[in-house]
Amino acid sequence: MKENQQIEWKESWRDEYLRWICGFANAEGGVLHIGRNDRGVVVGVPDSARLMEDIPNKVRDILGIMVGVNLREEAGKEYLEIVVEPYPYPVSYKGEYHLRSGSTKQELKGAALDKFLLRKQGKHWDGVPVPQVAVKDLSKAAIDRFRKLARQSQRLDSAILRESAPGLIEKLRLRDAAHLKRAAVLLFHPDPERFVTAAFVKIGFFRTNTDLLYHDEIHGDLFAQVEKTMDLLLTKYLKAGLTYQGLQRFETFPVPEAALREALLNAVIHKDYSAGAPIQISVYADKLMLWNPGELPPAWTVAKLKGKHPSHPFNPDVANAFFRAGMIESWGRGIERIMEACRAAGTPVPVLRYEPAGLWVEFAYPAVPKGTPTDPVADPVADPVEMLIIVVGGRSLAPSEIQKRLGLKHRPTFRANYLRPALEGGLVEMTLPEKPSSRLQQYRLTVVGKTRLKVIASRSKTV
Repeated sequence: MKENQQIEWKESWRDEYLRWICGFANAEGGVLHIGRNDRGVVVGVPDSARLMEDIPNKVRDILGIMVGVNLREEAGKEYLEIVVEPYPYPVSYKGEYHLRSGSTKQELKGAALDKFLLRKQGKHWDGVPVPQVAVKDLSKAAIDRFRKLARQSQRLDSAILRESAPGLIEKLRLRDAAHLKRAAVLLFHPDPERFVTAAFVKIGFFRTNTDLLYHDEIHGDLFAQVEKTMDLLLTKYLKAGLTYQGLQRFETFPVPEAALREALLNAVIHKDYSAGAPIQISVYADKLMLWNPGELPPAWTVAKLKGKHPSHPFNPDVANAFFRAGMIESWGRGIERIMEACRAAGTPVPVLRYEPAGLWVEFAYPAVPKGTPTDPVADPVADPVEMLIIVVGGRSLAPSEIQKRLGLKHRPTFRANYLRPALEGGLVEMTLPEKPSSRLQQYRLTVVGKTRLKVIASRSKTV
């Protein structure tokens, strides 16, 4: 017999061991032996009669629970067996909350305590009400985007989708009495970071672990974060292999788009938003790593995560909204779908690694990329400004046409990361500089921009 999640040994009784009883009560229950040393050998307890009366009284008076105290004998020596049942509500020791974890006792504080108390009350983090936020503070654009997605998915009755914003929020169970839930703020507020620290996504392209070439941050409501993150990954960070059939061009990414989207959705929905850290995506020349701050359900392992398992979202209210929008399933098949997408595309399945601080999903790129990456625009090492220079070339193009040729769907991303830096660097210029807002406005390369284009062309020939 060894000490484990439900067994603890102590040579003699001390009142501080009430903390251990508290820890058992808050976990799965357990047994505390008094009169057994660290090697598991019974050494005896001299004042067993008094302790059998004192211990139950102290447990009742200080912890507010009842335990069984039994006198046992082994090898001719007596010891006490204190049997603690798991309690459905939080048990505290003089205002402290303790939890049995493995063969240790942990005092819960901060975010860990918050999660413990919510779980004991049958609640979850994203279901906590947020004072001083009303439906009128939510983004109409975000709500309209959800209506459109839910209408396409047909997972919400059309009558519900026609309701006012307050009615829709109510039907999505995003209200707790008079207050909106945290989930409503994350899903539909234009700036959820006012209420939830680090509720955003960070992407970086690394030459090595210590050599960061460039990076982006994606903010806004969760639906917008998923859309913008996918747009950036596919247009700026991932190197597409190119093949041609006649005049038709085909792009093959080293990570299948379906697998990447599923991994991102899993991260957004299962993230522990109380951790105060963003979702982080690290892109390299040979792999993509996604880190999500969060934790697996109790007793779950990576092996269980990769196999058949029930749906167990960390943020169920957030998950419900994404399900109604048709973006996820509700059967716990997210990891399975990622693996299937990779196998179907002939790319390596990702490696999952769970640490106390979060979950890593690592996609290794195929050893031999499909197609031939001859298009400099698809090179992730290329600067976004250089990508714009290549697209413009010797022409004068409207900004919408440049954005389209770059394959960018998100206009703010195009302007912030591509057009504005090119203008500020003197590489492109307006054809109508005296009318910057004209609908006839186009952009062309300057002399400096044309020189840079020649450099890019010569560099690509030597690759």
